[in-house]
Amino acid sequence: MGRYTVGAERTGSGVRGRAVRVLAYAGCGALLLAGCASMPDSGDLRQVESTPRQDSQVRVYAIPPRPGASATEIVQGFLEALTSDDANYETAAKYLTDGARKAWQPLSSTTVLDGAPDPVGLPTDPKDGTRDMQFRLTGSKVARVDERHAYEPQSGAYDGSVHLTRLKNKQWRIDGLPQGVVMGASDFQRNFVSVNKYYYASNSASGTGRPVATVADPVYVRAQVDPMTQIVRALLHGPTKWLDPEVTSSFPTGTDLKNADVSLSPDDRNRVTVPLNTKADRVGSAQCERMAAQLLLTLQNFTPTGVGEVALQRADGAQLCVQTTDQVQGVASHGTGRQQEDQYFIDHDQRLVRLSGGDRDKKPEPVPGALGAGERKLRAAAVSRDETSAAGVSADGRNLYVGALASGASLGEPVLSSRGATPEDRLTAPSWDARGDLWVADRDPRKPRLLVLRKGAGEPLVVDAPSVEGRIEAVRVAADGVRIALIVEKDGRSSLQIGRIDRSTGDEPAGADVVLTRSVAPQLEEVTAMSWAGDSRLVVVGSEKGGVQQMRYVQVDGSTPPATTPSALANVKEIAASEDEQMPLLAHSETDGIVRLSAGDQWQKIVQDGTAPVYPG
Repeated sequence: MGRYTVGAERTGSGVRGRAVRVLAYAGCGALLLAGCASMPDSGDLRQVESTPRQDSQVRVYAIPPRPGASATEIVQGFLEALTSDDANYETAAKYLTDGARKAWQPLSSTTVLDGAPDPVGLPTDPKDGTRDMQFRLTGSKVARVDERHAYEPQSGAYDGSVHLTRLKNKQWRIDGLPQGVVMGASDFQRNFVSVNKYYYASNSASGTGRPVATVADPVYVRAQVDPMTQIVRALLHGPTKWLDPEVTSSFPTGTDLKNADVSLSPDDRNRVTVPLNTKADRVGSAQCERMAAQLLLTLQNFTPTGVGEVALQRADGAQLCVQTTDQVQGVASHGTGRQQEDQYFIDHDQRLVRLSGGDRDKKPEPVPGALGAGERKLRAAAVSRDETSAAGVSADGRNLYVGALASGASLGEPVLSSRGATPEDRLTAPSWDARGDLWVADRDPRKPRLLVLRKGAGEPLVVDAPSVEGRIEAVRVAADGVRIALIVEKDGRSSLQIGRIDRSTGDEPAGADVVLTRSVAPQLEEVTAMSWAGDSRLVVVGSEKGGVQQMRYVQVDGSTPPATTPSALANVKEIAASEDEQMPLLAHSETDGIVRLSAGDQWQKIVQDGTAPVYPG
């Protein structure tokens, strides 16, 4: 029972039952429509265990129950069929009775366990007179993917049950089972891929002629089951529930692909043509361009060379509009919106200095203006995303200053002061959002607050954060202005949390709240530093309970991205990354000072005496 993989060698104890050989021409005939032409031309079919990790390019196919299969084999075969690449779990459904098959909704959710679900206490098959059996499925929960493809970390025990009945033809079939699909973590990693959908920030200025900020909405789709079509349908069906209140889509309500048989793929020019249903027939050219920009940003990383053009069609086949990668910049403000960014840190004289983003050998130089002249000794700083202004926290952590990055610019009085008794109880490093507003936390135990200053000036406004339990130790706002990353300390444990920024109006930060915070690196007992490192990714420095310090990437939904872990670096105090993933990492190490890590390289020392590295933002 179960599933088969083509051309994969298996060793050890991972095979349940005996290997089965199938003639090559028989496999090709059965699998022609599923891509037989791309299969290996050697090797055979072997039954495989669900849990061990498979190569991401290997296609896995389920097999139906054999005649006379025992109840135990039916349960095992069904669980293994759930990990196959059948488009709609057609083979898994063959293990069910007719009634169960009609009621089962496999696409409603996917429950991920740390290992393959374990049928507890599988009994010996009963005597012929017994018509009913039940098995408990147990395991430890890791995550759940909901009907909108959103990933959510979970913990605790999983306890489900499968009920079987013996039919009149003496065959065992499942007539009661949990909704959705359940599988082990390694099978999930092989079966699913994370993709960013893109929507527009509701609080972005619109009607000004300027591009509207985009927000990445990461979801998981099945990697080998027409993923491009899956992700387009997911985009059209709307954002995930967590993000929904603060983003908008340019697609009219009810827009979908023209019909259920549509399958999308790029042509030889890397153009993807997307036929839509009648809901989109009457959109104007400007709206159509925004729709196409959403699709193009979502699809651009689907092929090795990238999707370069999207064409939208009406239901009757007439063309609505075409959007290319070069045209997207004029419609959507994506990420930083800058091709190259300078890098900044505090030097040994406690001034703000910068490095040219495109010159590895150039020496750091003080920024123009008072913050680079050393008028105030600094311990931390933040540079606005347009690199025209900067904010600096005084060396004792008490005062926050804002100044222009221009020659001769003065500094003036602090825009915010803390009354905390020690530097550790005062201001965190600040962070600028995409609107030009400045965020900072005051760690005074008597009055801890998260604050925002409109355009870096005026009266600081208190941001309500009802779901934050503990003291905020670090603040980083995403380029989209919709999401905020926080390090929160409570009861001796510091965690990385992502919150959604809700604003009462489009232009005023008054009434801004940080809501629905969620832990995205729950396995880390102590998080000491973090930075945004992409549209939906962060780089984190921390340690597990009793473990050593480590650096890793995490997704905003709490999943682990399939990215290379940064090279090891000792005694990291601070980390900085650009939301342009092509830019190098920066870090402050107590051992090596300010260092930089480019892709495919090793950490390179910049200066020994320096702290608080940052990118704009």
